[in-house]
Amino acid sequence: MPTITTTRALPALPRPGDTVAVVAPAGPVPEEQLRTGVELLESWDLRVEVGEHVTSRHPRLDYLAGSDAERAADLERAWCAPGVKAVFCARGGYGSVRLLDRLDWSAMARVPGKLLVGSSDVTALHEAVGHRLGLASLFGPMIATKAFTEDPPARRHLWRSLFEPEGVRSLTAPRSAALRTGRAAGITHGGNLSVLAGLLGSGDLPSPPSPGLALLEDVTEQPYQLDRYLTQLRRAGWFETASGVVLGSWRDCGPAEGVLETLLDVLGDLGVPVVRELGFGHCEGQLTVPLGVRAELDAEAGTLTVTGPRPD
Repeated sequence: MPTITTTRALPALPRPGDTVAVVAPAGPVPEEQLRTGVELLESWDLRVEVGEHVTSRHPRLDYLAGSDAERAADLERAWCAPGVKAVFCARGGYGSVRLLDRLDWSAMARVPGKLLVGSSDVTALHEAVGHRLGLASLFGPMIATKAFTEDPPARRHLWRSLFEPEGVRSLTAPRSAALRTGRAAGITHGGNLSVLAGLLGSGDLPSPPSPGLALLEDVTEQPYQLDRYLTQLRRAGWFETASGVVLGSWRDCGPAEGVLETLLDVLGDLGVPVVRELGFGHCEGQLTVPLGVRAELDAEAGTLTVTGPRPD
């Protein structure tokens, strides 16, 4: 196996009795689901601090939870608060990328590393936290969404990822299968395909780790749009250091056969193992996947096994 050089530090995981924060970096948050999500976090014996502007609305743009300044202030305040062990995102949608230039990354780097938890649009923050702060993070369900409040298997897997991580180091799903067989090792990175493609050219999409295991998923994007995003990333050299590709869910992206044909056409000749339907992303029973950690991919077995690092 090639030497893996750019692994990230995994922050200390929260323990019962610790304080965690909830922020809304992207879309507006349903208040009832937020209440349910907070209650569920509290049932894990966590103290929950909800950001001041989590239930706010942007004054003009109804697809954003509060203004950019408000959302950024909540995130930065939570990250820099001495007693907060982890930052949970309430939901995705769109808007995380608008915060990247508003956050004081120097101030955030001066405090002990925090664990970021979220998925979908939060991909933009995962990339920034990994690149700017050198921290691993968790790509998992968000607390004010049905994936957390109404999906016990997804919620249970997140709980185990936080409190029993050694028991969920091997990830697989009922429909996981090889698109291209083989085994590979690398550092997990990636997330939502359209968000990653949207970061190209802005300086906010860092060079991938070498070797890297690229994780990709999306929702409500038709096959031709998936083709566009994948081709953008490929032409930009994003797959050049990939030792393997791990595909999650593609909910509401058109007929499954069309999605599969597109994925095969664009990724099939990379010369690396590719696994589909590994159970992360916008799907029932969503798995929580660490980003920025060493892992091994066995395409034929349809498994992704985290090999390090272990929590501080």
